[in-house]
Amino acid sequence: MKAITIHQPWATLIAVGEKRFETRGWSTRYRGPIAIHAGRHFNKEAWIEPPIYDAIRKHGLLLPEDFPAGAVVAIADLVGCYRIYDTIDNGIHIVRCPNDQYDFDKAEFIRKPESDFGFFEEGRYAWELDNVQMLPEPIPSKGQQGLWNWEGDKH
Repeated sequence: MKAITIHQPWATLIAVGEKRFETRGWSTRYRGPIAIHAGRHFNKEAWIEPPIYDAIRKHGLLLPEDFPAGAVVAIADLVGCYRIYDTIDNGIHIVRCPNDQYDFDKAEFIRKPESDFGFFEEGRYAWELDNVQMLPEPIPSKGQQGLWNWEGDKH
């Protein structure tokens, strides 16, 4: 199964169903099941920001020690990869179009709190995740950069 390593607290935001889009500087043509791997890095500065802290706290995660690290925490379906646009008058949005051709009729605006959960900058990409299933217990695994093959799905 394909996997992606994501720093904490963002990996957990995905696992608990609060974060729908993972933002990246690169696009992917891959669609299908994807393991969400929580990396070892924990961004304490982001974690204490109200939108993130408020979303996480609802799920009983109150301390940095509550977040798994170096483990697969969820399985999801990667259902789309969209270019991010930022128009001064209309704000941040993605466009569900082939070949990154802009069509305002196919735009989806990224609203709060989702816009606080990623780096939605013009020219980056939003990877849409659906059917997220948090694992009952994190499965320890060494992460990698980029998309990688997780062998833990065969156990």
